[in-house]
Amino acid sequence: MNQEHDTQTPPASARAEAARQKMLAAALDVFGRYGFDGASTRQLTEAAGVNLQAIPYYFGSKEGLYIATAEYLMARIDTHVGDMRARIGTRLMALDAAGETLGETHARLFLTEILQTMVTLFVGKESESWARFLIREQMEPTEAFARVYQGIMLPMIEMGRRLIGAILREDPASEHVRLRTFNLIGSILVFRVTHAAVLAQMEWDAVGPEQVETLRGLAAELVDMLGPSKGGAA
Repeated sequence: MNQEHDTQTPPASARAEAARQKMLAAALDVFGRYGFDGASTRQLTEAAGVNLQAIPYYFGSKEGLYIATAEYLMARIDTHVGDMRARIGTRLMALDAAGETLGETHARLFLTEILQTMVTLFVGKESESWARFLIREQMEPTEAFARVYQGIMLPMIEMGRRLIGAILREDPASEHVRLRTFNLIGSILVFRVTHAAVLAQMEWDAVGPEQVETLRGLAAELVDMLGPSKGGAA
């Protein structure tokens, strides 16, 4: 057996996984641009540089590729937020177990970290294809939305509600806290969803490291401004 050849050539399983990941990255962009119905199998395979048989071979069908693309997106997002979510979640569970209340100071610190992570994650170039895919699923939700919502969105939204509830001194399950949570999330996502308008209005050529830091500062400012309504909860 040629040991040198074995060392230099990746095993078949590694090559297959590399091909699969390449297809998923390409599919995320193509599905985001054209939607499930608008994206043809030829477009999908040409974007990935593979033959037409790759879709049924790796994913069973176009539908299987679409669901796998949603799971791929979840995994990509989780690499950015997973450790933070686990760390904050562990702290909240420890407070619950001890029968202690989450203080406003820690709630603001945690919420600021979450929003600043969202800024870094969603205003950068990498998230363009993510945003297209997710926006389409928001407008016409499929099983892909259900998976992304349950796996990524719901846990983060519920954590945000918990933190905002502590700051507002209201029940995290209340309608008012739910609305304030989406309002705050939207204040960050607007910089991705209205990207062209932001560049035009701010007179930025692009969103680079300097602009990201400016927006991270804005995220902290938004948390600082968050407080109980003077007229009481809506």
